[in-house]
Amino acid sequence: MANIYDTANQLEREIRELDQFKELSDSFAELKKNEAAYLLFKEFQSFQQELQQKMSQGEDMTDEDAQKAQELAGKVQQEPLINDLMQKEQAFSTTINDLNRVIMTPLRELYES
Repeated sequence: MANIYDTANQLEREIRELDQFKELSDSFAELKKNEAAYLLFKEFQSFQQELQQKMSQGEDMTDEDAQKAQELAGKVQQEPLINDLMQKEQAFSTTINDLNRVIMTPLRELYES
């Protein structure tokens, strides 16, 4: 019987070879070359994490949070390097979601029967 962790490690190596991952990696490298765009991306990322933490603790989003989110989203949408990264991340995410659906098939089938 195959060791499931060996299989997972092989899958991890293969994911790194996917075109979608390589394109995402290249896009991130380009973003990091532009200091202003990269700082905006990091600010956006940090703010998203703050909001997720608040929500996980049962806190509501304040009007100030909503305003900051809207301002950051506007800035991010105007930055082509960040938009490119997000498009590449979405393509990669689709592949990961497909893999997750396959991996979870035994559990889904168990509960369906």
